[in-house]
Amino acid sequence: MATFNLTPSDPSTFILMGISGLEAAHIWISIPFSTFYIISLMGNFTLLFVVGRERTLHKPMYLLLCMLALTDIATPTFVVPKALCIFWSNLKGITVAGCLTQMFFLHTVSVTHSATLVTMAFDRYVAICNPLRYATILSNARIAKLGIVCFIRSVLFILPLPLLMSQQPFCANRIIPHTQCEYIAVEKMVCGDIAVPRIYGFMLMFVIYGFDLTLIALSYGLIIRAVLRISSKKSHQKALNTCTAHICVMLMYYTPSLFSNLTHRFGQGIASHVHIILADLYFLIPPMLNPIIYGVKTKELSDKVGKCICRR
Repeated sequence: MATFNLTPSDPSTFILMGISGLEAAHIWISIPFSTFYIISLMGNFTLLFVVGRERTLHKPMYLLLCMLALTDIATPTFVVPKALCIFWSNLKGITVAGCLTQMFFLHTVSVTHSATLVTMAFDRYVAICNPLRYATILSNARIAKLGIVCFIRSVLFILPLPLLMSQQPFCANRIIPHTQCEYIAVEKMVCGDIAVPRIYGFMLMFVIYGFDLTLIALSYGLIIRAVLRISSKKSHQKALNTCTAHICVMLMYYTPSLFSNLTHRFGQGIASHVHIILADLYFLIPPMLNPIIYGVKTKELSDKVGKCICRR
């Protein structure tokens, strides 16, 4: 109950206000929040269960789907429980250490998600452009190693952010108008010189998104070139269909992510609750829809899910 006694000047805590300007609607907003979260957990755990149970799905493509599902479970889990505490119980306090920890895990998972999408684009490139060597180039063991490399890369890129922020003096007013400790929101609480963390944050955004999107664009450029060389229209359609799900998932991730980042930094005229809702939807919608998209677009996976349900 001590949380209710927090003051904005408490040096050990921040106060997360939720969605500023819509406090009266917090209870109603919590309904889609919790619904999206439950659907996300059910869909992604179902995907993990089915792939783990069916030995015929122990292939690189489905191992990558499992990696994506793990990031889709982690992402809303770092956001929704605290947001619901704010919406339902007015428990707004979070320690500085807790805030920086949440920030670290949120962005680490996000960068891991991006790296997984790059690996999936490479998987589609090899499957379409070099199918005879697919099993040699992308074995299950190699996919596991790539997953570890993706995670280590994310940790190394993101770890300096909370370390740099922990060295900064925070303002006396510790109120964060947000549901989560997103980096940009925490950055605004600093009263000292934030040139170094701000420059690093900008570099991080452009390096990660620029590098990952360039690799994805390169993979799909080579895929399109290979597809155009195929004379059969049926083969054209089959090759492109194998990429449809990945393209949908990729657009759902990068479009709101880039839009949210750019509006936070340059959209001063946009209402604060719009910024917050966009950021929250970015952490909620893709994890909920990704397993549905792959379940619908991947026949082998949808058949196995159907069999598992029928057995029950």
